[in-house]
Amino acid sequence: MLSIFDIFKIGLGPSSSHTVGPMKAAAAFSGCLNDLGVLPQVKRIAAEVYGSLALTGLGHGTFDAILLGLEGSLPHDVDLETLPERLEHINSQAQLQLNGTHTIDFEVARDVVVRYSDSLPKHPNGLRFIAYDENEQSLHEQIYYSIGGGFIVTDEQFGKPPTDAVSVPYPFQNMADLLRICDEEDLSIAQVVVQNEAAISGEKPLAVRRRVAAVAQAMFDCVERGLQQRGVLSGGLNVKRRAPDLAQKMQALREAGQLNTHLWPMIYAMAVNEENAAGGRVVTAPTNGAAGVVPAVLYYFQKFHPLAAPRAIEDFLLVAGAIGILYKTNASISGAEVGCQGEVGVACSMAAGAFSAVSGGTTAQIENAAEMAMEHHLGLTCDPVGGLVQIPCIERNGIAAEKAIKLAQLSLLEDGFNKKVSLDMVIKTMLQTGLDMKSTYKETSLAGLAVTLKQKAVPISVRVVEC
Repeated sequence: MLSIFDIFKIGLGPSSSHTVGPMKAAAAFSGCLNDLGVLPQVKRIAAEVYGSLALTGLGHGTFDAILLGLEGSLPHDVDLETLPERLEHINSQAQLQLNGTHTIDFEVARDVVVRYSDSLPKHPNGLRFIAYDENEQSLHEQIYYSIGGGFIVTDEQFGKPPTDAVSVPYPFQNMADLLRICDEEDLSIAQVVVQNEAAISGEKPLAVRRRVAAVAQAMFDCVERGLQQRGVLSGGLNVKRRAPDLAQKMQALREAGQLNTHLWPMIYAMAVNEENAAGGRVVTAPTNGAAGVVPAVLYYFQKFHPLAAPRAIEDFLLVAGAIGILYKTNASISGAEVGCQGEVGVACSMAAGAFSAVSGGTTAQIENAAEMAMEHHLGLTCDPVGGLVQIPCIERNGIAAEKAIKLAQLSLLEDGFNKKVSLDMVIKTMLQTGLDMKSTYKETSLAGLAVTLKQKAVPISVRVVEC
């Protein structure tokens, strides 16, 4: 089964599906050429980009991510400081270092082929890479799909279970399984996840918890960076980074005795998503577009909750990760597939369930919090203005963070047993809602707020096809 470290991945902004995924796919292709022994014969690479990746790729940094991936870079360790220089060199010299070792000619206008009107059959986020020799004969070709949250699969792997699955002591497919295991084994959700993660990684539970603590620290670091950085986000919309000024005003109100701690989660989430929009280092939770919700609620818990402690912080992410696994396994976390309900909606569900857990909630109350959070995000579209993860994404994360805390607190006032809709039911409903949603509302910038503001002459950085 999936690991929570598949849900929480350290990468870079602005998008897990449109930046992180394409970079990983390009790196996988260049690595495959090396493994096949044909790397020295490669003269040219063609990268074809389809569907949502094509329509919003410019604003999401997709095309730059492909160049860096072909050179062998990966999102979790790429040097952010050197990116502008590397990209400028590739574009000005029309050359790149394939897999970091083999120099080839690469003309972006010729070799990155953007299929605005076409989609590959299995998912809206499709890429095709073709390697050619000096005679323009194909050496190797591969299709990849970026399926949300930084996950990628090849055409052959799509829809198939992983072949390297590890047996875990407490396998669960849905929330009903997880609740049953907790009841029968007298374990908390966090304890179940720790034991499963130990089996997946081959580590001891204490080592798993150390890894979880490192993820939490990466989230905290991102919040704190976002609270310090001022300026205007790139992309053409001239969106100002607001989190630092808002935090400063909140602190002034606090010092004046006017406390409103419930606004802090919103500001923390905005800080993270402004970092993400700027291409900074973030943790997918479960995606980059929704990367602010879980860190904001966790940071708020650490700062203001009387039960905050290192182990509780770890438990928060263990529970949030388990809920994320349920959505990834049974539905989707891809905005291009099911809309923003699969990104911000899922993040809110994860955060609400986790906050309920560390506030003393029972498993029934945890489920109720997670269910309510998604129930009130059903149908949420993904319509980023200009193909940029800025409007409405930044504020949307803040609203979801605040909502997660309120719904968690509501769950604690009831026993969780009299609900009419289970978490499994709402996950199934979310998937069907996403499948029914028109494609123009799923990360294409072809409808909704994106088009409304385009009509008002707001500058955009995405080519929009006629439809």
